[in-house]
Amino acid sequence: MVMSGSIGEMTDVADADATPAPARRAAVAGPAVLDAREVSQRFGPTTVLRDVSLTIRAGEIHALLGPNGAGKTTLIRILAGLQHPTAGSVEIAGFHPSANARLFRQQIGFVASGDRTFYLRISGLENLVFFARLHGMTRRQAIRRSEEVLADVGLAEATRKPVGTYSHGMQKRLSVARALLTSPAVMLIDEATHDLDPDAARRVRELVAAAAARGAAVVWVTQRLEEIRGFADEVTLLDAGRVRFSGTVPQLMSHAAPRRYLLHLEHDGHDSRVLLAARAALAPRATLTPIGDGASGHHALSLAAEVVLGDALGTLAAAGVRLLSCQEERSEIEEAFLLLVDEGGA
Repeated sequence: MVMSGSIGEMTDVADADATPAPARRAAVAGPAVLDAREVSQRFGPTTVLRDVSLTIRAGEIHALLGPNGAGKTTLIRILAGLQHPTAGSVEIAGFHPSANARLFRQQIGFVASGDRTFYLRISGLENLVFFARLHGMTRRQAIRRSEEVLADVGLAEATRKPVGTYSHGMQKRLSVARALLTSPAVMLIDEATHDLDPDAARRVRELVAAAAARGAAVVWVTQRLEEIRGFADEVTLLDAGRVRFSGTVPQLMSHAAPRRYLLHLEHDGHDSRVLLAARAALAPRATLTPIGDGASGHHALSLAAEVVLGDALGTLAAAGVRLLSCQEERSEIEEAFLLLVDEGGA
């Protein structure tokens, strides 16, 4: 949350450049497309996943969060049919991997983290035609479908260029194009934006959101916590192989209780006495500490337990201090993530 203007004229501008919210899509409803039930995975004596359940409907973007080693990649491999769980079951669009592995995998578009499976010396079109043929398409069908998805991801002008000449962002879009070849019921996206610049990451999110708008159920694995705001419909947080949270993004944010804020202040005449009076009025409910020498007007506001931010800002206003901006030191999503992970390790 970022607020600007005078204390009486604050506006929330945190999402001004965020990915458009899921509200622009039709309401997610209907039966589950992906249904994972009590999935567990052990490697020898080590339990990597324990009783993880996940239900995702058509058109839903479901974010999967967790610290390193939480079990996210193992779960994605199980959902993709690349690994069989020790216990539990996975069903996608009515198909089970043990009953018909080929039909099961045809329902899935997979974008792997750090993908190195393209042939760099041949063109993007030739790469996609190769993979489309593996899915059983005729050469004519493969060419037509490959050209369609390359246009969908904005690579129509690069279809004949060797993939080795593509930028990193272009290669990520090519990965999304490959995942779209079979118009999959489910898309599994494993940290597709972790090493992209903000603009390239935004373009990948837009492509995935468009696939969801067409009815795909999406599992979006990420370490970029803030990118799920306004993008994901539901969130599951894994830690040490267990589900620590499952719900909507606002429900996740409700777990946060931010206590520290970064303020940009302006006071009448830049009189230090005004700030001294403000600090005295805030005590002991809050402390106001300059950042650096304080000449820039940037300060840190730390609140005591149960103190409401608005009351503290009102105290500053009464002391003659004008607030130019107020920002949480950490976002609500990051606060909630850290709190839930810490609780899980307690």
